[in-house]
Formats: sequence, structure tokens, C-alpha cells
Amino acid sequence: MKAILACLLPIAALAADPAILKTEYIYDTGPYPSIHATTIVETPTGLVSAWFGGTAEKNPDVCIWVSRQLPDGAWTESVETANGVQPDGTRHPTWNPVLFQPKDAPLMLFYKVGPSPSTWWGELKTSTDGGKTWSAATKLPKGIFGPIKNKPVQLPNGDILCPTSNETNERPSAWAIYFERTSDLGKTWTRTELLHDGLTVSAIQPSILFLGGDKLQAVGRTRQGKVFQITSNDAGKTWGEISLTPLPNPNSGTDAVTLADGTHLLIYNHTTKGRSPLNLAVSKDGKTWEAALVFEEEPKKEFSYPAIIQTKDGLVHITYTWKRQKVKHVVLDPAKLTTKPIVDGQWPQ
Repeated sequence: MKAILACLLPIAALAADPAILKTEYIYDTGPYPSIHATTIVETPTGLVSAWFGGTAEKNPDVCIWVSRQLPDGAWTESVETANGVQPDGTRHPTWNPVLFQPKDAPLMLFYKVGPSPSTWWGELKTSTDGGKTWSAATKLPKGIFGPIKNKPVQLPNGDILCPTSNETNERPSAWAIYFERTSDLGKTWTRTELLHDGLTVSAIQPSILFLGGDKLQAVGRTRQGKVFQITSNDAGKTWGEISLTPLPNPNSGTDAVTLADGTHLLIYNHTTKGRSPLNLAVSKDGKTWEAALVFEEEPKKEFSYPAIIQTKDGLVHITYTWKRQKVKHVVLDPAKLTTKPIVDGQWPQ
């Protein structure tokens, strides 16, 4: 892997935007040709990112790879941190790593192992040194998968709430979201039931936003051509009706985060077909979204499966799949974002 420190801005419009402080590839070239499903987290010792990589998604050689940002800003070579090798010698692909740093606790790495999303299971590793070394894998209890693509949140009482979803073997497959909760760093778990039938709205891969008090909102991917939303008034114990927002979605992963000032950011593909462009929208209330940035817009290419966090210095860090070949990392200053209204789901010119 080659870590590129210089800014590598994809288009002139992005280069000219004052909110963008840095862009780079964390993984540029290396021993595996295909990458997907990035995740990023801030630890006490710095940023850590992970993704799955191998010959191609679903192939048994696909492993979870981890890279750490060093104090000088460079990223380490990616290290194979988890794989799907079983005790009997058989091997399955790994999927969708999710890094999460609880308060005053070891770094957590959730990921999935198995032949397909309808047959996989969840595993967890932890690190006490900011991702340098990792524990042995722990298989999560039956029916518990951990966060399915996007990061958990830690609630004021210390509970970790994981946004997750289910895909069935039926045709058509029922895609339904639900939420898992642990109050003891993954030793024991509870979960909600599936929150909808999975067919009227086929939704997976939620992200959690904080609307104030105990009110939460989840947003994410659907097969209905729109981003979904659903809210909870009791810190995720129960949830209301799922519905579609005006924002388009091409059945591709999204991510979202609530900033320290209460502003919400959503990164997603603002289109109903394909996985380009890749866009950033901003909301004050989780209902009305405004256009902020277009990170990539090359036609018929894939820029997908983003992850987004805010670090303690107030900056926002984003990673995403770049053409299934590279891991792109963008740093932005949210205070410098300028927005325009999104009217009837149309991105402004």
C-alpha cells in the first residue's frame, strides 16, 4: 500500500471549496485488487480505518484490513486483522467491518463472516493499543450481528446502540432494520424485533442521529429509490413507522453523523441509479436537507459505502470506496460548509 499525503482532489469544484482541507488515498495500491466497505474511528492514539479487501466481494480470500494514521499524518500499511478461516480449514469471506471507540474502553472491531448476507454471522475483536494489536475473535450470540455497516452510538447511560438489519433468503428478500444494545461492551445483548415487513419498504444499513433528549432518528438505504427515515422517542427502545424521504438512493450504502453543535450530515449517492455522484447533505432538524458538497461525479463509476465521523478537534473525516480499487479519505471543516436547498429531491446546480 502506498499512502499519499498530498491532496488529490478529483474535480476543480471540490478543490475550490474552502470546507475541504485534505483528500488522500489511505489504500492506493497493494496486494489485493478490490476493496469495499470502509470504516473510520478516532482513538486516544489517533485515527484508525478498516475495510474488506481481496480478489472480489464474496470471494473466500476477502479479509478485514486495518490501517492507522501515524503522528506525522501518514497511514501505515494495511494489516490483515480478521479472516474467515474456520477450524475445519474451510474459508468464508468477511464483510462490512465497523470500528467503534467506546468511552474509557478498548477499541471495538465488528465484522461479518459467511458466504452471503443471509447466512453470515457477527464477530468482534478488541484492541487496547489503538489498533496495533487485536484480541482473538469472539463470535456474537445467535441472532446478534453487531452494527451491520455503520457505526454504533454510545448513549448517555453508557449503552452502545448498534444499527443493524436483516436480509432473508426469500425471493424477493425481505430487508428490515432493527437495533441491538449492549450495556457491558458486548458481553450481553438485547435487540428490538424487526421494525417493518421488509418488503413495502426494503431497508438496510441504518445510521443513527441524535435529535435532542431521548429522541433518535435513523436513516439509510432502500430498494425503493429513496433514503428511509425512522424515529425513536425513548433512546432506541421503541421506534415509530418507517417512511421514505425525498432524497434519492440507488440501493447503496449511506452514512450520517450528528455533530457536536447538533447539525446532521448525510453522505450518500444522490441518484436513483448507479453509485456516482457521491454527495454530502446537511440538516438542522433531520427533516429538511440541503446540498453541501459533491465529492465524486465521474459517470458510470462507483464511489460508495461511505463512513463519516467528527473528531474531537471539530473536523469531519470521511472514507469511501473509490472504484472498488482504493480507500479515499477526505477531511473537511464543517464550519465552512455552504449549502443550497434541495427542492423535490433534485440536487441544485
